Amino acid sequence: MKLTGRYRFVAAHRLDTPTLTPEQNRRLYGKCNNPYGHGHDYIVDITIEGAVDSDGLIASREQMDALVKNAVLQRVDHKNLNVDLAEFHSAVPTTENLATVIRAWLEEAWTLPAKLVAVRISETERNTFIWEAGKV
Repeated sequence: MKLTGRYRFVAAHRLDTPTLTPEQNRRLYGKCNNPYGHGHDYIVDITIEGAVDSDGLIASREQMDALVKNAVLQRVDHKNLNVDLAEFHSAVPTTENLATVIRAWLEEAWTLPAKLVAVRISETERNTFIWEAGKV
């Protein structure tokens, strides 16, 4: 059985690779290379998988919500990803990289009986990124 919890946060970032020229960065990242950054209303779906217990659940929703709040949301909500997160002091805060960081934070804090199988982040209505366990 799988369960997906949906969470929301607001954050800003600027996509810029220091080893590229300003023109190369503008070509690669377009408007996302704005020197002042830009923000998104992110939606992150956390999917877990496990057996249904005697209470009819694969995990406590309250425990899952608390885990995501403490491991993820408190770190990213209303933050500048480039400035406020050490993980992005040396990496470009693309949503692909953000999904990888969120997965690592969740795995580090994991206490649920079910296992983490996916982190899905919607950056815009048109762009969604998914990390799935066992996939590249």
